[in-house]
Parts: sequence; structure tokens; C-alpha cells
Amino acid sequence: MEEARALVARLRAEFPDASHQVYAFAVGFGASLIHGMSDDGEPSGTAGRPVLAVVQGAGLGDVAVVVTRYFGGTKLGTGGLVKAYGSTAKAVLEVLPRAEKIAKVAARLVLPYALHARGRLLIGEAEGEVESEEFGAQVVLRLRLRQDRAEALDLALRELSAGRVRLELSG
Repeated sequence: MEEARALVARLRAEFPDASHQVYAFAVGFGASLIHGMSDDGEPSGTAGRPVLAVVQGAGLGDVAVVVTRYFGGTKLGTGGLVKAYGSTAKAVLEVLPRAEKIAKVAARLVLPYALHARGRLLIGEAEGEVESEEFGAQVVLRLRLRQDRAEALDLALRELSAGRVRLELSG
């Protein structure tokens, strides 16, 4: 939320002669999504709300859309403002590069040497990333993996080791 507000402040400084810096944002993802918007002096509901509707309709998180408007002397009316701001936001989101945000967890895994190779294969199948390996009395792996794959990997490791090896999640 602070990053969205910082973006608006930066654009206000960059375009100080603009009449309006209308914005809408969606911060977070899934159930923790927070929305915000501003009409920035336009008639209530004619600017920020249409931009917010487009942002919400796109189903995105961690996004901010700022529409910078210069008044050119022609009054658009409330319907014209709604259409102008909404269509501008839609055009921006159509070309916006997107990336999927995937919740990951850190984990620790202690394996006997005899299970090291097979354990690494299971981690790879779960799309986990081994960040470090320590070779002592046993092999200690520190890894990151998708949160939604942790339970399946833990189950596979327990089956592989007859219940002796467990995935230890940390934060």
C-alpha cells in the first residue's frame, strides 16, 4: 500500500502541472487483497472508482494504476470521465507484464547418505530448490519450495524412509 502511494507521490513530482493523478491499487493476493483508490479532485465516483473496477476485474494483486490527466479545456461530463478513466486503465492492464506470485516456504531436511540421491530427485519432482547442502554424519539440505507442494513432498520422503525422514518447515 505504501509503494502504491509512493508511486503516486513520485508521479505528482514528475508531472506537477497535471490536473489530476487518479489511481487505484490492489495490494496482496488471494484472501489478503487490499484495494484503494482516489478521484484526486474529479467528481466523486467518476475517476478512481472506474479505475478500481478495472483493477478488480483483472483479478490481479500487487498492482497500481495511475492515470495522469491534463485538463484541455473540454469538459467531458461524468459519463465521459468514467469512460475515459476506465478505458485508459483497461488499456494499461492489457499490456502490463504479469508474473504469478507463488507462496514458498523454507525447509530443512536431514537425510542418511543412502537416501540422498533419491531425496534430491523427490525435491526436484516437487519443484523445490536446494539452497545448501552440509555433509556430516548425515546430509542436511536447506531448500525452498512451493507451499502447496510441501505436504506431498513430506509424505513422499516419509514413504521413502519408512517414516524416519521428515521435512522440517521453517517460516
